[in-house]
Amino acid sequence: MINNIFSIKNEIEFNKKALEVFKHQFKNNKVYRSFCDLLYIHPSDITKIEDIPFLPIQFFKQRKIVSSLDEVDEIFTSSGTTGSITSKHYVTDINLYKESYLKGFHHFYGDIEEYTVLALLPNYLERKGSSLVYMVDDLIRKSKQEQSGFYLNNLEELAKKLTQLNHQHMKVLLIGVSFALLDLIEKHQFKLTNTIIMETGGMKGRRKELIRNELHQLLSIGFGVEKIHSEYGMTELLSQAYSKGNGIFETPPWMKILTRDTEDALTIQPTGNTGGINVIDLANYNSCSFIATQDLGKTHHNNTFEIIGRFDNSDIRGCNLMVL
Repeated sequence: MINNIFSIKNEIEFNKKALEVFKHQFKNNKVYRSFCDLLYIHPSDITKIEDIPFLPIQFFKQRKIVSSLDEVDEIFTSSGTTGSITSKHYVTDINLYKESYLKGFHHFYGDIEEYTVLALLPNYLERKGSSLVYMVDDLIRKSKQEQSGFYLNNLEELAKKLTQLNHQHMKVLLIGVSFALLDLIEKHQFKLTNTIIMETGGMKGRRKELIRNELHQLLSIGFGVEKIHSEYGMTELLSQAYSKGNGIFETPPWMKILTRDTEDALTIQPTGNTGGINVIDLANYNSCSFIATQDLGKTHHNNTFEIIGRFDNSDIRGCNLMVL
């Protein structure tokens, strides 16, 4: 069952697997089962993915969300302001995460060995338990490029490296948190021709929040590139969606985005309507694959989506802080 998740080829296969995963998690996840019971929902009531209950993401702050009796391999934690309660994702099979992000990256960008991976993630490196750092660290190692690596606050060294790799016509992926990328282009201007700039969102209280278009325009000018790529992921997920420009995200075949009515959390909206983002991430087989996030967004007919904000009462954290 787990192996079949990453071989999904179409929507029919996805829907079938999602219903199977729901039954598994209803049976084996005590917290999720209790949530379903409170809603008087049973697997016999579920005939399509829109009927599946989505667990509010806040439960990851309050409960141990697991659908397995296996020992925990890793505990990923969210970032948070001082004194705030952070989310914890208990991962009982770290290989599920590895397979998800490696196959996901390959699905959108090809072989990781073609890239020199440079990571500008100072706030994530400054704490433990970041799933983003875990993923990027593995991508750096899998790239097998000697010049791949992390950068904390050494922006001068990073600027020289970007310029050098550009002159050498090397294929580069620079993945960074928004405020650090802005810090870099304030000190250096680039004309990069073979580099993908990928922002993971987040001012983390270091800068004023910008609307996505304004942020991407500044980064495009500063790095001398036509488009800015984005990664949409979070502690509570084991899969990522990617945007290759204009803030339009795509999901890998084992992940799907739906939107819920902001006034009725149990109602899934038609494509094209703005609402709360619900995520189906089948890689979350051993935790919960059906999560109601605190992001606002809109889905499109070609299985793409965009993030257009957050609920006002949600705390600002994670890898998806674009606010319009």
